[in-house]
Amino acid sequence: MNWIFLGIVVIAAAVAGWRELFHIPVDGEPSPMEALSSGMVSSAGGAVELAIGLVGVMTLFLGLMKVAEAGGLLTIIAKLIRPLMTRLFPEVPPDHPAMGAMILNMSANALGLGNAATPFGIRAMQELDKLNQQPGTATNSMALFLAINTSSVTLLPTGVIAIRAAAGSADPAAILPTTLFATICATIAAISAAMLFRRFFPVVPDPAAMKIERPWVNENDADARTSDTSAYPVWVSVLALGSIVAMIPLMVVYGRAVSPWIMPGLMVGFLLFGALRGVRIYEVFVEGAKEGFQVALRIIPYLVAILVAVGMFRASGAMDVMVNMIGGITARFGLPAEALPMALLRPLSGSGAYGIMASIINDPAIGPDSYVGYLVTTLQGSTETTFYVLAVYFGAVQIRRMRHTLAAALTADVVAVIAAVAICSYLFL
Repeated sequence: MNWIFLGIVVIAAAVAGWRELFHIPVDGEPSPMEALSSGMVSSAGGAVELAIGLVGVMTLFLGLMKVAEAGGLLTIIAKLIRPLMTRLFPEVPPDHPAMGAMILNMSANALGLGNAATPFGIRAMQELDKLNQQPGTATNSMALFLAINTSSVTLLPTGVIAIRAAAGSADPAAILPTTLFATICATIAAISAAMLFRRFFPVVPDPAAMKIERPWVNENDADARTSDTSAYPVWVSVLALGSIVAMIPLMVVYGRAVSPWIMPGLMVGFLLFGALRGVRIYEVFVEGAKEGFQVALRIIPYLVAILVAVGMFRASGAMDVMVNMIGGITARFGLPAEALPMALLRPLSGSGAYGIMASIINDPAIGPDSYVGYLVTTLQGSTETTFYVLAVYFGAVQIRRMRHTLAAALTADVVAVIAAVAICSYLFL
């Protein structure tokens, strides 16, 4: 990550400097270097605003997570899907709460609940870090979890469907099958890449990291680990996994009707579950919610670093240069120049990619129901802001050496773009 961060900054500065040499001043327009400086400052401010905006969401869902954990929900979930998860994550004990937290994160992503997925994912990372023998260095389980997180199978891209509807699409939910196909391909690629690349990125001890404060590891949490190592009968696990698979066609058909009920349903369901299990839900909720503010503070430096680098890359014109260089080539393979900035920017900047997508589908010459409209909205729903995810999740547990995580996540991003182009070309061209 050190070299990638440096490379983005140096390329941005070099491109802006080169453009500055040949810049012809125009009244009212900033010079390339002025635009670069402005982009740096605004990106730094935006990173802090983003972290502060996450405080409320993290407070809410970390509180709900605490209630679910105290009631034993994470253990129940882990036992249900133990046959699958123990094969994917052999380093994690079957009864560890990290199993349930990871599944809640993946489930939230599958339902398009990005706001809920982030706190669940941070809780999962904290639990995984309790098993980490090398503080500051990502474990194989962390790398695989984040690779899956950035490529997560998406049953219901609720936000993108709403955007398509607002843009006047005749069939806003038409991207459900394309998004599902692209994310399935990306998730398979993420798992394969994480397992393949781990042998090339061994764990190297970092003596300086031993001084890192890890309050989430040292906290006295009586419910963090149960002594129940039993598993449900195989038929129960098969039935549970079969029910999840059966949800796929139901979400395709009834997704728009179901989506408004998901967030309220999560809160009511978690609290009712805790109450029925004898949990003092208010006190436990508040105890878990206290972590939200501390987590948001911890991730601010990581967000500032990555978002300033991305902001410089965009403001310098380096993104435009890249698009002009390869746009003609990618158009031959179904990725037109209009959609290329979306594919390139999505792993770097969620807001930037969102802006590009919105401008494309609201363009009367293109629209949401054209091939380009279907493609960019499929890309929005099937790819993730990889650098943001890594900054937030690793920042929350003070991981400095991410090993093969970025390589696996970017592999999944590339496969998601290829799969999106393939399925949209097949269905809409």
